[in-house]
Amino acid sequence: MPTAIAIRKIDGKPGQVYYPLEHIQLPEPQPKDDEVVVKITAAALNHRDLFLRQHLYPGTTFGVPLLADGTGVVVAAGSSSDAQKWKGKKVVINPGSGWKDDPEGPESPKGYAILGGTKMNPLGTLGETVTIGASELEEAPPHLSSVEAAALPLTGLTAWRAVMTKSGQAKPGRNILITGIGGGVALMALLFASAAGANVFVTSGSEEKLTKAKALGAAGGVNYKEEGWEKKLMAQMPAERKSLDAIIDGAGGDIVGLGAKMLRPGGVIVSYGMTLGPKMPFLMSAVLKNIDVRGSTMGSRKEFADMVQFVESKHLKPVVSRTVSGLDNLDGINSLFEDMKSGSQFGKLVIEVAKDGEVSKL
Repeated sequence: MPTAIAIRKIDGKPGQVYYPLEHIQLPEPQPKDDEVVVKITAAALNHRDLFLRQHLYPGTTFGVPLLADGTGVVVAAGSSSDAQKWKGKKVVINPGSGWKDDPEGPESPKGYAILGGTKMNPLGTLGETVTIGASELEEAPPHLSSVEAAALPLTGLTAWRAVMTKSGQAKPGRNILITGIGGGVALMALLFASAAGANVFVTSGSEEKLTKAKALGAAGGVNYKEEGWEKKLMAQMPAERKSLDAIIDGAGGDIVGLGAKMLRPGGVIVSYGMTLGPKMPFLMSAVLKNIDVRGSTMGSRKEFADMVQFVESKHLKPVVSRTVSGLDNLDGINSLFEDMKSGSQFGKLVIEVAKDGEVSKL
C-alpha cells in the first residue's frame, strides 16, 4: 500500500497547536475510466500547509495527505482514451478543482477545493502516489527538473492570475511593484511580469533578497524597513514613466495608502493575501485617483494550462530555496516547515519523493 504524510490530531487551540506529521497508508490505486495514477517524484510546501498544522486554515482535517504542489510520472491509467494518453508522461498536477474557465471565479457551488490536508478535497501530493482525474494534468515543461516542476503549480497559478489576469498591466514598458519578494508567489510574479516585458520593482526587509531579485530580472527594489521607502522607490522609476501601473501585494497593511502615492491615476492594486492582518483600509486618497483594489486567489483550470505553457515557452524556472529527500525523512520535512515559520526562505521548499527516472514498482 502506498505511503503518504498527513497531520496527526493532538489537543490544542487553533493558533497555539502544532500538529505533528505522521505516515499514513493509502488504498492501492484503482483508477476509474477517466483517472490516472501519478507516481509522485516531488512535492512542495505552501503557507497554507503551515496554517494547517496550526489549525488556522478552513477545513483542517486528519488522514488526508498534505500538500497541493506535485509532479510525477503517470504509471497507470483508466480505460478512457483521455486517461490512456498520459501513460509514461511526466506531469504537473492542477492544485485544485471546481474551477474550469470562468474569469470571475469557481463555477462549482461548493467553491474551489485545493488539494492537501482539508475536508474539501481527499487528495494530496505528499505521498508515493495520487489517483486523480486525467483532466487535471499538464505535461511538465521539459526544461524543468522534478524539484523545479513541483515548485510551480500553486504559486505559479496564484501569481499568474494576480499578474496576468487581474492586474492587466503585464505589458512592455509598464511599471509593476511586487511586495515581499522571497515567497513563492512573489517570485513567480516577478518572473511572469518581467518575461512579459514590464519593469518590475520589489520590496523586502532583506538586502540579500533584494540583490537576488535583481539577479532574477527586477529593475530595482527597496527595503521596506527604511523610513520613507516609497520615495526611494519612486526615484528609481524610468524617466519616461514615473509612476507605478500596478502593485501585486500579499501583505495588506497600509498598501492602499502607500499605493495612492505611487500609482498613476487608474492604477491597480492586486491583493492575493494579507499576512499583516485580515483587514486593509481603503482610503479616500485612493478613491480620488480612481485606484482599483482587486482580490485574487488561485486560478482556473484554463489559467493553469496557460501558465504552464508560458513557463515552457519562456523557459522560466521557479526559484527553489531548499530541498530534502524522502518521505521517511520527517526531520528534514519538519525543517522545511521551520524555514517557512521563520520566513528565511527565498523561493520554494521542496520534498524530493523519488529520483527522476526511478522505475515505478506499481
